[in-house]
Amino acid sequence: MMPENQRHPTGQEQSPALIQNSGQGKFEEIIIYNELRKQLKHVSLALFKELIRRFAWRKIDWRKLFLAGAVMSIAGIILPTFLLAYHRNSRSESPNGTMHFSKNLTEARLDKSQLVTSAPFVSLNSSIEAKESARVLRMRQNRRKTIDVLKVVHPPPRRSVPRHLQRYLQSLSSHEALLYAKREIEHAPLVGNVGNDSYLYAPVFRNISIFKRSYELMEMILKVYIYRDGKKPIFHQPRLNGIYASEGWFMKLMEANREFVTKEPEKAHLFYLPYSSRQLELALYVRNSHNLRPLSKFLRDYVNMIASKYPFWNRTHGSDHFLVACHDWGPFITTEHVELKDNAIKALCNADLKENFVAGKDVSLPETAIRIASKPLRNIGGGIRVSQRPILAFFAGKMHGRVRPKLLKHWLNKDADMRIYGPLSRRVSKSMSYVRHMKSSKYCICPMGYEVNSPRIVEAIYYECVPVIIADNFVLPLSEVLEWNAFSVTVAEIDIPKLKEILLAIPLKRYLQMLMNVKMVQKHFLWNPNPMRYDLFHMILHSIWYNRLNQIQIPQS
Repeated sequence: MMPENQRHPTGQEQSPALIQNSGQGKFEEIIIYNELRKQLKHVSLALFKELIRRFAWRKIDWRKLFLAGAVMSIAGIILPTFLLAYHRNSRSESPNGTMHFSKNLTEARLDKSQLVTSAPFVSLNSSIEAKESARVLRMRQNRRKTIDVLKVVHPPPRRSVPRHLQRYLQSLSSHEALLYAKREIEHAPLVGNVGNDSYLYAPVFRNISIFKRSYELMEMILKVYIYRDGKKPIFHQPRLNGIYASEGWFMKLMEANREFVTKEPEKAHLFYLPYSSRQLELALYVRNSHNLRPLSKFLRDYVNMIASKYPFWNRTHGSDHFLVACHDWGPFITTEHVELKDNAIKALCNADLKENFVAGKDVSLPETAIRIASKPLRNIGGGIRVSQRPILAFFAGKMHGRVRPKLLKHWLNKDADMRIYGPLSRRVSKSMSYVRHMKSSKYCICPMGYEVNSPRIVEAIYYECVPVIIADNFVLPLSEVLEWNAFSVTVAEIDIPKLKEILLAIPLKRYLQMLMNVKMVQKHFLWNPNPMRYDLFHMILHSIWYNRLNQIQIPQS
């Protein structure tokens, strides 16, 4: 016997197919009704907006308004009823008692609603669940899209400092604390050649023992005072995108920092001049004038103001002060002030030994091209397997400076393994983007532009491609602590014609080691919106701290 709720009003039993299709019919009616409501809602909103617009200009035709309102009311009542009635009549009953829908309409509706056809009933609640299931399915499909996502590996927590050591360090003057740190680094305990399981990977460092001890002492001791003087936009207003973003990101994270920043300058070991060389150029440089002296004089006057207002500059003649400048003109802008040029620590992207950069005192700043400030880690990682990389070497970029024209002269359209272009054309990028080119290449060529540095060096590390650096007299970024030979290749400008020969001469085993080292050093070049230990913000700050210690002379006992 059939259950009572599955009997036809006439008393005849209904087949399961009839019950199922009847439920599907009701569900279709609900969908059609909802769609009509949506359409009428759009029309009503359009009329309402028109009413407001005309009311604002006092051009209301009240007769037309009432007529439109009447038409809309009648349409809202009659049209859904008529269409639903028509839809019911369009279904015909077959001889075996089941009902058939129009094939195309039924398939479209069921596909849209994700209806389970085996279910005997479809209620209003189940239609809501079906829509929710469709939404969840779309979200899962979006997650499964092929995108490159950086797997963030968090560093180990800071080592706790014993209370007696904390009290001792607090009792020292700023100079005595620096002397203590330098002695401790000179006697750093040896750290073994740690393997892949360690967060710090020894092969990418010049001396892992010295770096580890120096970094720990920086965390224990270092305090930085930031001058509040200087008006925006040149001061205290970081630019977070573009090829000069490194100075902006450092400024942003330094000024927001609570671990190293102190409000008591008497306790500071370093003093930060928070200016932006890029903002200075935008504010003062007269386009095409080729006159940089107004920029240099502005910075000179600022330092003179700092020296006259505070006692800290004159105490060391600026040797415990530092600035961070990524613009190509960064070194030149300091030349009008002798102590700023010769004594202060300059963290510069343009780390050219021939342009006022002093190795061992100044810091080579990595140049990072950030396209979207809110997503500094976008597209990082995802280099494909070596066996599937079809390109030996890749470069694409504008033709400025002395090196790039030579590169194209020798390699443009000369060799299928050497994908050397000028600006990447739309035809080429349509089939393979710039980022995908890098991720599909064994080596990424990083020639200098107008100045020695290039954002391609860090891009190659981001996209897991071994960088090939072509820039004479260039002090490589963070070279105080990083062993660049372990994860990059340096080629002299004169050897550009032999570039493929040099790369092919590198044994596969060494290449694979370099590629692994690129992946291991990658975390030290990341701008994390919330800084983590050993990331790029901390690595730059450590290099400034380390070079400050290099200037300290331990008295002979």
